[in-house]
Amino acid sequence: MKRSSLLVLVVGAASLVACDGLKEALTAHVDVVARAGSQELSVTRLSDLLGKARIQIPINKDVATLVARDLWVPYQLLGAAAAKGDSLNDPKAIDAAAAGMIDQAKLQKFMEGLAATMPSDTGSQASYESGANGLYAARHILFLVPKGSSAAAKDSIRRKAESVRAQVTAANFADLAKKYSDDNSKAQGGELGVFPRGVMVKPFGDAVAALKPGQISPLVESEFGYHIIQRNTWDEIKGQYSQQAGDRTKQAAESLYITKAQADAQVKVKDNAASIVKTIAKDPITHRHDSDVIATWKGGDFTAGKLATVIFSDPRGAQLSQQIGSLPDSIIRRYVEQMAQRELLLQRADSAKMGPTPEQVANLHHDFVQAVTVAWQALRIDPKSLADSAKTPAERERLAASRVEAFLDKVMAGEAQPLPIPAPLQIVLMDKYDYKLNAAGVDRAVERAQKIRTVADSTRAANQPKSAVPLPGTPGAPGQAQPPAAGRPAPMPDAGKKAPTQPARP
Repeated sequence: MKRSSLLVLVVGAASLVACDGLKEALTAHVDVVARAGSQELSVTRLSDLLGKARIQIPINKDVATLVARDLWVPYQLLGAAAAKGDSLNDPKAIDAAAAGMIDQAKLQKFMEGLAATMPSDTGSQASYESGANGLYAARHILFLVPKGSSAAAKDSIRRKAESVRAQVTAANFADLAKKYSDDNSKAQGGELGVFPRGVMVKPFGDAVAALKPGQISPLVESEFGYHIIQRNTWDEIKGQYSQQAGDRTKQAAESLYITKAQADAQVKVKDNAASIVKTIAKDPITHRHDSDVIATWKGGDFTAGKLATVIFSDPRGAQLSQQIGSLPDSIIRRYVEQMAQRELLLQRADSAKMGPTPEQVANLHHDFVQAVTVAWQALRIDPKSLADSAKTPAERERLAASRVEAFLDKVMAGEAQPLPIPAPLQIVLMDKYDYKLNAAGVDRAVERAQKIRTVADSTRAANQPKSAVPLPGTPGAPGQAQPPAAGRPAPMPDAGKKAPTQPARP
């Protein structure tokens, strides 16, 4: 079976489920999964798409919902708009749909202005050499001791490390690191760059802090093995150090500002916030207008709809939805608190008139129009193409719908990549044109698709050529392991042990 980026899309959105409790759930049409404009997605059509797919995707409710709601619905709505000659280029609608992106631009501008007023460590030589701000820079040579090594093996590695330590000088350190080190820093001569002491395992961090710039340590033992460490000189690291020192102090100052702002505003998370957030995460676009308050502060509140907009507009929205569904309530409450802090800062940004510049707004509108054009062309439903082939609006709508279905056929056959529709464009389409999703129809489509897949798999297996002699690589063939007894898991192969990619870091 072919692989497609649809599989990636499915995995990333695995936690998104169908809308529950829709007042108009199409209960009278259980053979219909979804409607978009005048088009219907039938149970038979969706189950055929899933069950007969030639790409590797699981068949379950999450995947069926993804295909129906996040592909079929916006594609068909794009077709409806194209058939009507609707450019979708309404500045007010675009601004409303892109509110999450606009808020992010405002917040970034506000925080940049705030950072410019805060004191910053200039990253002086004196602060580096004294370690006053906790930043260090070093290179090392690691002699990895695999977990479970015998005492004899560990002793052999230690003696090798001691032998190399006797040869090390400031002049040849990088060359010996490239030759002997057992981690991925060896290609850079053991360079680890600038780091806070606390991010390293304690024996390593303590050893670096005890060195003066340019000094080389005796052998240092950590949970990873044995290290030979040299602390970088000021001249070697001053550019990188100065940048990180400045960023570090600004981050600390920003954190203090946010903490104080939250304390002053008395941010409080509602008791039922976690359960509401989990519901939102399942289908954020449906909950964009929810008015339930999940957090408050002096002078404002944070609603479920606002959080839904933030999640849906985030490029990592599917990933966030998946994570939220598996988190404990305590972590979700902390997340709500952070989002309330964000809303509080946005309120201050609005007071400071930190809105996007006219140029940013123009770029946003341009990108939106470009996204519409690209989608129309990819689906072969741009208005000109439809008008050239169909005379009436109804004919153009039918033609657009058929081309969308043909595109989906190619996606499920692995002959085309799924077309992701940007969040603002989805919002504009779903706000302007009618669409429905029927949870019962999704369930029926999944059940039928699973049967189709089972029959196809059985047919494929039955059509395999028989052979009196087991083929190489099959159970029972000479030299092959026998299958485990029924109910007993097969033993895991011994994959060996790999060196950590960054042994000194936790």
